[in-house]
Amino acid sequence: MAAPITTNMVGTWKKYLLLFAQEHIEFRLPELHSILAIFNIKADIEEIEDSKCPFIVLNLPDEESGKNIMSRTVLGKYLMEIWASGKSYPELYEKLRQCPSDMIAPYCRADTTLKVRVSAFGKTMKQPRQWKLIDEVTDVIPFKGKVELTNPEHTFYILEYYGTNPNEAPDEPYCIHFGRWITDGSRSLIDKYSVKKRHFIGNTSMAADLSLIMANQAKVTTNSIVLDPFVGTGSLLVSCANYGGYVMGTDIEYNVIHGRGKTSRSQARSKYRERDESIRTNLKLYGLGKYYLDVMVADSSRNLWRQQDVFDAIVTDPPYGIRESTKKIGTNKDSSQEDDQGAGHIPSTIGYHLSDIFTDLLNFAACYLRLGGRLVYWLPVSRADYCPSQIPDHPCLRLVANSEQVLTGVISRRLITMEKVKDVQGLHDCDATSAVIRNDMYDGHNAIRKKYFIPRSERQKPEKDTNTRTETK
Repeated sequence: MAAPITTNMVGTWKKYLLLFAQEHIEFRLPELHSILAIFNIKADIEEIEDSKCPFIVLNLPDEESGKNIMSRTVLGKYLMEIWASGKSYPELYEKLRQCPSDMIAPYCRADTTLKVRVSAFGKTMKQPRQWKLIDEVTDVIPFKGKVELTNPEHTFYILEYYGTNPNEAPDEPYCIHFGRWITDGSRSLIDKYSVKKRHFIGNTSMAADLSLIMANQAKVTTNSIVLDPFVGTGSLLVSCANYGGYVMGTDIEYNVIHGRGKTSRSQARSKYRERDESIRTNLKLYGLGKYYLDVMVADSSRNLWRQQDVFDAIVTDPPYGIRESTKKIGTNKDSSQEDDQGAGHIPSTIGYHLSDIFTDLLNFAACYLRLGGRLVYWLPVSRADYCPSQIPDHPCLRLVANSEQVLTGVISRRLITMEKVKDVQGLHDCDATSAVIRNDMYDGHNAIRKKYFIPRSERQKPEKDTNTRTETK
């Protein structure tokens, strides 16, 4: 456990402003806390009144810590070192005049180049006003360097905040920040790994931004061993391999694992998949082939692994029974009738209840995760009926984060992050040793599917939410 942060420590640290993209709002802090844990960074996060506020203020021990954070975050746009903050421009300029000379001197030399940018959140700012503010701030701070708009050595920001509702924006900003840009986040990875550009995809391939967030919350780092037990077309493996994790997966769908069947591409030359369409090909095309361990056809309800804690992270998106069926190997035939077991035999399947899917997943993670390893998975919920007791629980796993993403007016899914804090062997005889769900939400076959297709007249209206909608699985 990290040492506690004391008031004296924070007093010697610098303030930084982290500006977020306006998407996946509930995922911001869980991702940030996971990144802090990856780099073992001590940070003091100042409280904010509005959870939709586009930025947070961090107290960090040094600039390098900030750069490490931005090297991983896909929700953060940029980080700047705060020189002054105020509720009005006279207050801001007065604080800028009080800045220590040794702090601003390196950026005011004549042999440097600079640029000042003005940004407003919650209100459109016209260009003449931007020029006016730039002239005012350069009168306060004695910049002597040459202005360079394309590739300056130093970039400075004036950031105004008018609230999160543009229709009710006040005449004057609630607060104003001025500071030095440090670095951008890793949002370029979203375009790099976009599903639209990927060679091998399926109907439910996970979007790149969510895949990267999951890899961050799983704390995947160099040499991590990562498993996706419902691997599908391997979107999560791509994101985990990006951070240096060695990846593998299993799935019950033979055609998906072997890249056979009809393609999911609307503009493909053929309606069937090409010979080289596979998870391994995707990783090779991204230059991540060395991180590919293997994928195999397997039933998650039937354990095939030797008893050992081998995985650093388990990252997965189980099927919900809406666009992908929930099934496992089994049969409803009379047990006295023998099935053909020839070389080309494909075993029959039966429904795999969601309650069993999630309890099996947690039981597996408790056995095969290393101590401190993380399980990150999506849990579908009915928005009107959701309550915390629907989250599966296991005595060896601690809940770290629970963030909602709205899919439709009826269904949402929650990104659940759990960390292994105890070995199964360390449980006492009187302790519960298996995962439980203290709610009957997932009992029965196609429990979520029935909620998804409920008649409109019978639907309960959940609370309004602005989170991004996406494909259901």
